[in-house]
Amino acid sequence: MFLKKISLFNYKNFSEATFEFDTKINCFVGKNGIGKTNILDAIYHLANGKSYFNPLAVQNIKHNEEFFVVDGEFEKNDRNEQIVCSLKKGQKKILKRNGKLYEKFSDHIGFIPLVIISPADRDLITEGSETRRKFIDSVISQLDNQYLQQLIQYQKTVAQRNALLKYFALNHVFEKDTLVIYNEQLNELGQSIFEKRKDFLEKFIPIFNNYYKEISNGSETVQLVYQSDLSEKNTLALLEENLSKDRALQYTSVGVHKDDLSFEIDNHPIKKFGSQGQQKSFLIALKLAQFDFVKKQSGEKPILLFDDIFDKLDEFRVSKIVSMVNNDEFGQLFISDTHAERTENIVKSTHQSYKIVSL
Repeated sequence: MFLKKISLFNYKNFSEATFEFDTKINCFVGKNGIGKTNILDAIYHLANGKSYFNPLAVQNIKHNEEFFVVDGEFEKNDRNEQIVCSLKKGQKKILKRNGKLYEKFSDHIGFIPLVIISPADRDLITEGSETRRKFIDSVISQLDNQYLQQLIQYQKTVAQRNALLKYFALNHVFEKDTLVIYNEQLNELGQSIFEKRKDFLEKFIPIFNNYYKEISNGSETVQLVYQSDLSEKNTLALLEENLSKDRALQYTSVGVHKDDLSFEIDNHPIKKFGSQGQQKSFLIALKLAQFDFVKKQSGEKPILLFDDIFDKLDEFRVSKIVSMVNNDEFGQLFISDTHAERTENIVKSTHQSYKIVSL
């Protein structure tokens, strides 16, 4: 599977632009602020129906314009597939495949497997548990639509339970029977989500560990540690135990929506004890493990986006990534970089076909 062509209309800093691509390596080179990352984000948009960098959809519309359109032509299983994502101010975002409107964006997730590696991934280390949960959920959801639907339903049920807790507090009432209905739904959905996350991480962690060793060539060991309330008790028991607390807080304080993935180096938090180089290696290993896992589970090589990462890596790490490309482990690659000469030297050394777009 590969992206043949993309057209952008009023998307971020582009009024109108069309790019045609090589089936293997594509590089966008130019100064900072010229739109290299925006093209990668447009590709991400076609795979996921949303921006990787800006959660407010309307902010992806070019200044002083009313709408944006991203139109992509893919080849998948020897068939042409057209994906169009568009948004007009004041209206709902639209996602179409071959002219047919998706009723639910979630039905599209996984159709175009894609992994992005970006400096913004540092949020996985520095931000709270929600960012790391989203990482786990995004990988599983690309391969398991049932999981994605369960997750959506779980989040809706938590929101409904929270609204009920607020209603109780506001009106000085309490109806346990009504709360029990939501508790039972959360128990069933939460257990399934927990089991799938646990199963995923059992397979994923060894892949991650191998990539870290290969990229870093270091003697230290790294750990991904899954932390969940459900490791000790089921959701029903947890909700019952924390009822007084939840009523006081007016929200649901326990469950799989509080899970976390601890990033550690030599059994200490990498956020505090990892050097910049170790943190970069950790994040790249995490994303390459995601690529590898999705490839093995789906039988397809995901599209891989490298956003400005060669600028952040030493020669050893760059050579490791390039050697992986030489081994034909990757499918189609998109690279953004500020240095045209450096980029060309890197991609030439892969002996693969490539295209360089200067912006």
